[in-house]
Amino acid sequence: MNDSDSIQARNPEMPMTDAILAAEPQLRLAVFLGVLAAMAGWEVLAPRRRREIPRVIRWTNNLALVVIDTIILRMSFPILAVGLAVIGEERGWGLLNVLDLPGWAAILLSIAALDLAIYLQHVMFHAVPALWRLHRMHHADLEFDVTTGLRFHPAEILLSMAIKLAVVAALGPPAVAVLIFEVVLNASAMFNHSNVRLPAGLDRALRWVVVTPDMHRVHHSVIPEETNSNFGFNLPWWDRLLGTYRAQPRDGHQGMTIGIEQFRSRRDLWIDRMLMQPLRGPTCGDPLRPTRKGKKWK
Repeated sequence: MNDSDSIQARNPEMPMTDAILAAEPQLRLAVFLGVLAAMAGWEVLAPRRRREIPRVIRWTNNLALVVIDTIILRMSFPILAVGLAVIGEERGWGLLNVLDLPGWAAILLSIAALDLAIYLQHVMFHAVPALWRLHRMHHADLEFDVTTGLRFHPAEILLSMAIKLAVVAALGPPAVAVLIFEVVLNASAMFNHSNVRLPAGLDRALRWVVVTPDMHRVHHSVIPEETNSNFGFNLPWWDRLLGTYRAQPRDGHQGMTIGIEQFRSRRDLWIDRMLMQPLRGPTCGDPLRPTRKGKKWK
């Protein structure tokens, strides 16, 4: 029995929020497929950068990784973030279940707090060499498009979920807030990794409320100082408040090089090489520990 089944079994005549939670798998799948299709179509109609690598090579391997990640995650955790939030609400676990806040305030505060936690986790995955070994696979993509936002090593996915469960247990957010956050985060990750062109004025305006593709693309630059910027996936405020915001790449969006210096061959884009990347080569290329000038990777 999954999280949504247990919710429905406890209360057959559910209010609206419980009905939404019960439909979690269908909602998340529908949003995922809808945003993926929309951004893929947008990339064809208005690409930001010229594509150099055949889409079939990257897409088949990146999407295969999504399937593997999902299976491993479901097999490894008996309960995920939304289910834990439901239990927390029932048993009064966490800070927000102690405070007497209006429902809307608890939801907004929860979404902001969870997003800050994701930002801090992202910085940590760059700062700690052992964690960078896992996360660098995401950065080793040689192009930047909607599937890059789905390309994460299974070990990173598992560790990220463990951190998220700890945050949910401590924070005590409403379950519906966790569901909204996870759906929006997944959709925004696909949006801000997309190879799409936005009018400059619209991009400047959107950057005050959401991470745009041009903003996040800087983070995927091969230049360590640029990789060490724009860590946000959803809300852009943390980068601005904590001093990690960079407006544009040094070489411009057309001229910048995507990826890391360590894995540059097309063979490295295949799923077997991706899964083995944490074990390959030295722990180098960490943007918070820049390499010496002239250093060559092997």
